[in-house]
Amino acid sequence: MTQIDFIQQQTQIPNRGIENTLQLLNEDCTIPFISRYRKEFTGNLDEVQISAISKLKLQFEQIEKRKETILKAIEEQNLMTEQIQSKILNCYDENLLEDYYLPYKKKKKTKATIAKENGLEPLAKIIMKQNPIRDLEELAAKYCNDKVPEIEDALQGAKEIMAEWVNENERVRNQLRRKFKHEAVISSKVLKTKKEEEGAQKFSQYFEFSELLKRSASHRLLAILRGENEGFLKVKVEIPKADAFALIENLILRTHSPEIKEIIIDVIEDTYKRLLEPSLSNEVLKEAKLQADKTSIQVFSNNLKQLLLAAPLGEKRILAIDPGYRSGCKIVCLDEQGDLLHNETVYPHAPQNEKVQASNKIKSLVNAYQIEAISIGNGTASRETENWIQNIAFDRKLKVFVVNEAGASIYSASKIAREEFPQYDVTVRGAVSIGRRLADPLAELVKIEPKSIGVGQYQHDVDQSLLKEELDETVMLCVNKVGVNLNTASKHLLHYVSGIGEKMAENIVNYRSENGGFESRDELKKVPRLGEKAFQQASAFLRIQNAKNPLDNSAVHPESYKIVEKMAKDLKVSTQELIGNESLIQQIELNKYITDKVGEPTLKDILEELKKPGLDPRQKAVMVQFDKNIKSIEDLKIGMKLQGIINNITNFGCFVDIGIKQSGLVHISKITKEFISDVNTVVHLNQIVEVTVTDVDVERKRIQLSMID
Repeated sequence: MTQIDFIQQQTQIPNRGIENTLQLLNEDCTIPFISRYRKEFTGNLDEVQISAISKLKLQFEQIEKRKETILKAIEEQNLMTEQIQSKILNCYDENLLEDYYLPYKKKKKTKATIAKENGLEPLAKIIMKQNPIRDLEELAAKYCNDKVPEIEDALQGAKEIMAEWVNENERVRNQLRRKFKHEAVISSKVLKTKKEEEGAQKFSQYFEFSELLKRSASHRLLAILRGENEGFLKVKVEIPKADAFALIENLILRTHSPEIKEIIIDVIEDTYKRLLEPSLSNEVLKEAKLQADKTSIQVFSNNLKQLLLAAPLGEKRILAIDPGYRSGCKIVCLDEQGDLLHNETVYPHAPQNEKVQASNKIKSLVNAYQIEAISIGNGTASRETENWIQNIAFDRKLKVFVVNEAGASIYSASKIAREEFPQYDVTVRGAVSIGRRLADPLAELVKIEPKSIGVGQYQHDVDQSLLKEELDETVMLCVNKVGVNLNTASKHLLHYVSGIGEKMAENIVNYRSENGGFESRDELKKVPRLGEKAFQQASAFLRIQNAKNPLDNSAVHPESYKIVEKMAKDLKVSTQELIGNESLIQQIELNKYITDKVGEPTLKDILEELKKPGLDPRQKAVMVQFDKNIKSIEDLKIGMKLQGIINNITNFGCFVDIGIKQSGLVHISKITKEFISDVNTVVHLNQIVEVTVTDVDVERKRIQLSMID
């Protein structure tokens, strides 16, 4: 099987598209670049399909590498045959591949290996043939020696060897594996000694629980496994032993001799309990966990994408507040580029209650720094702070936003924050982050490790390397979808741009510091170590406002500039006159510009970009109106109707911020009247929704909400 066949079987993408995409990936082209600027070459594959090809390419290469290791190990033992070589070379099932290798794997010293060393393998072979034996004890006696003094010892040693053979039988393993895959039940029980502990209570629904493993939802499986890891639950994955015994007997047992039959059945039961069941139950649970990980990671990735693409307020002068009670409210004033102009602390809340002085100070700062909007973190004292700010009589209308501050504390203590603000403490850095998140969520959130943003489910329980890989890809896709201002972007934002990377981002920022802002995309080639390949991958995702060539502030790739210039020339106007002029753009006949390399998909993209060059694909920021009378969970009553904003989405529902510390859960069954299987098809992050309070548990700080009227 070729790499293309392997990928095609799992994606159903046409071979030509796979072949050309693999060529581009092997040339170190990035997913954003391929999906946007090589549509004709790939057959118009989107970023999801290209990402799938990239991951399957890696999987295929890992399987091939594992095969090389296995073949080499068998050859070194001089045990290679044409049959085993053919089986391994033609195998692309990782579990089956390991089954083929199992008999040749170097083993630790076991009872079976000791029995072989003691000369009992020939006895095991005779018994395993299952032919009638006139006197089994007389036969076993021939194999007794100093190390095997008794007949019983000889028979037991032979059984150990036979158990190893049954365990390594690929037909037995394969059929049992199939049975485990379809029929295995996962069950959990609470450890009696831990049942009353406070930590155990969050797993109370799994104290006595069982279901088919294949039907176990990802969030349930991860919750059960967390309960086991934290020492509160005992978990089993099993199929009925009688069914397993019957399956193995059907494959192994073929004697009519009662004496031999008893030994074979004894070996089968021992093999299953001691070797096969632990191995296959772990294998099927590992696979189920991997699928649960992938599902949860996808939920996290979807949420992160929505959060990164959240509406920016744009380049405005912002006063940001990190609210607090005893420690006060940290205030920072930022300019249009997010640079810190001023910081101080005010104490409008208890115990100081200096509301008048604090209000006067805010009014003074708003006027002094020409503030256009106020950003308030949604943590402790957020509602009280919002109410206080809303009641200040400013001399002009100001928009007041409550911003999700998840991860701001992680940023404020990070190396990135220390580099940006070495002279300020964590409270100032945190407040700056709250302000910048309002202006441009994407530019600020890329500075925080994605899993610390808090928009997933069980993110600390899933495979961390898989999580990092998926989230890094999500960030990269979002950054390139929006585009980056080459002259203002931080190195942390730049390093996610297609073809740039961490070191190159640093080189760009250093070049900018030494030479001033870039005047053209072509000037990028002067950056140390930024060669033709990096320029090809990156240039179209970088924007230069007020550039001499207006296309430098668009998503049109420099390699297509000549096409646009020809379009303008044919219309007898300049490029500048063509851009944004819809009546002229509608006159363009695409067929005139189709070449061997440039087809209709790329030309359509160019026309769309010419209509609104450099347009930010994100929506504009909107304010949510929280109920001013609701300040804590104690103020909630069943039946209340409130406005809120969705701040997390999981497989089992969505969480809604209703303006207090605790978010409320809208279970998947309470989102719409119709049945839905995927929450993401109905709601999205940062969506403003109307909810009804259906249950309040003050002690456990849990709120149940409904979106059904």
